[in-house]
Amino acid sequence: MSRGGAGRRSGLTVALDGPGSSGKSTVGARAAARLGYRFCDTGLLYRAVTWLALERATSLDDGRALAGLVRHVTLAPDAHGRLSRVRVDGHDATARVRAARVERHVSQVASRPEVRAALLSRQRELAAGGAIVMAGRDIGTVVLPEADLKLYLDASAEERARRRAAQRGVAPGSPEAVAILEDLRRRDRIDSTRAVAPLRIAPDAVVVRSDGLSFAETVVAVVEAVRERAAKCAGGPT
Repeated sequence: MSRGGAGRRSGLTVALDGPGSSGKSTVGARAAARLGYRFCDTGLLYRAVTWLALERATSLDDGRALAGLVRHVTLAPDAHGRLSRVRVDGHDATARVRAARVERHVSQVASRPEVRAALLSRQRELAAGGAIVMAGRDIGTVVLPEADLKLYLDASAEERARRRAAQRGVAPGSPEAVAILEDLRRRDRIDSTRAVAPLRIAPDAVVVRSDGLSFAETVVAVVEAVRERAAKCAGGPT
């Protein structure tokens, strides 16, 4: 049903954007499962390139060298059809790309225009065929500008930091909790001010604000938005 594609497809192409720790991955994956869609967290690709660069001592300021690492990286489906398995040169690196050192440097790598350009076609290939929820920071604005539905999942920095701290078992108000909030704000600044593909809300995006919503309620909001758009695309009632 994608506006940019040809032929009939079994589901929509859904772009799901939002800032770090807004719940794109967890909410998107659960919503996709309920819809019977595939799910792709494009952030894993940037994490994979970052991890490989650190492993090979590649300068994080050398955009051309970083872009050259993209050919070694791919995503594979798990048992549920989610494109959540990271493979580097054929080896599983899923756990490694979530390491703290990758977290510290991934925004720097993702800000390199050469890396974003190299990953653009890879992401579009993964989305081909529709029936997918693709999460990231520039999916609706750059990667899939013709997506059937663009969603922007948002929450305040304080709420996002609270959730991340809870996930890590960090006490509210502790120095580590303060550091988590500061790191999120730093990443927001980097993502929203980078020269290429900055984080922003697409003009035609549906904004889902999750402050005050439970995880389940946020999933329902996303699922309902997709089903409503699917009904419109099919010419049926909303």
